Amino acid sequence: MKLTARVQQVTPSMTLAIDTKAKAMKREGIDVISFSVGEPDFDTPPHIRAAAEAALEQGKTRYGAAAGEPRLREVIAQKLQRDNGLCYGADNVLVTNGGKHSLFNLMLALIEPGDEVIIPAPYWVSYPEMVKLAGGTPVIVSTTLETGYKITPEQLQQAITPNTKLFVFNSPSNPTGMVYTPDEVKALASVIVERDIWVVADEIYEKLLYDGAQHLSMGAVSPEAYDRTIVSSGFAKTYAMTGWRVGFLAGPVDLIKAAITIQGHSTSNVCTFAQYGAIAAYEQSQDCVQQMLAAFAERRQVILDYLNAIPGFTCPKPEGAFYVFPNIAQLGISSLEFCDKLLETQQVAAVPGIAFGANDCIRFSYATDVDSIRRGMDRLTQFVRSL
Repeated sequence: MKLTARVQQVTPSMTLAIDTKAKAMKREGIDVISFSVGEPDFDTPPHIRAAAEAALEQGKTRYGAAAGEPRLREVIAQKLQRDNGLCYGADNVLVTNGGKHSLFNLMLALIEPGDEVIIPAPYWVSYPEMVKLAGGTPVIVSTTLETGYKITPEQLQQAITPNTKLFVFNSPSNPTGMVYTPDEVKALASVIVERDIWVVADEIYEKLLYDGAQHLSMGAVSPEAYDRTIVSSGFAKTYAMTGWRVGFLAGPVDLIKAAITIQGHSTSNVCTFAQYGAIAAYEQSQDCVQQMLAAFAERRQVILDYLNAIPGFTCPKPEGAFYVFPNIAQLGISSLEFCDKLLETQQVAAVPGIAFGANDCIRFSYATDVDSIRRGMDRLTQFVRSL
């Protein structure tokens, strides 16, 4: 069988591959401690589950509008107005099968062969692959530990060419956990406006912030920036709804209509009753978010204390999300070899930085309980001492 060129140039998700391997080892009875996948270990909050259960009882099990349940589109628009200063209406919103699907729809609607998409590295693993599948060219701009793994306005300026169509902006960041300050967001927005390119702001971790870090939506910087901004987000990380697969894309009506057409011919509507859970997530109490955030903050400190005590590790303090991204360059071993040996010898699963465009780093997710973090970090410490 001859497969298409587009699929042959796409790399499988390394995070999912490692998670699959770790789960297979667990099924064999091996005591694996996994820091690989970005999935909160909390149950979805009761009021969200109750709303979905009520929707099931009310018969909300049939096909729905491809664009999403009208009420959820309205609620998302209201949230973006209230929390992010973005003047969107329901027509500016498409409900998608998770945040990942929103980005995939966007790439298919916006990117053509010959278009360049600027992606700062380290990056989330799927950004470049989605660009490739849409026929575009990923332009990777490497950032450094010294700049907090953030792209500078000067780097963005230099990367833009006449073929540049889109800039992918993720804050708080996966995999680094770094957060761009409001001033840094404004500086990047100035470049976007000056050079007249599009930006997609992946804001799925916006509520997971520590130490007084502030989130500023790119589109809220100015009317000119708003006109060039597209927002991707979802409910998975903030509300422990990873398996629910509810995300959204927000932007200009013409773009949203195009993305709705694509979704109408691919997945149709998002699971109907799950959308009613999402409505409850945004409309009801946010106490659950603060409770989970407090737990993440404790876990962050525990894992940082361990990592900073390991010789050869340099780990910046993340200001958001639930990842740490230590640099292991001093150890003289590639990230892939490091993670392979760590899993085989210590049964600890982490993701090699090469998956994120940074081969001298490792990503650990601390979206797991403190006891598992302590046991896993003890094993990691033993492993590094054995190198």
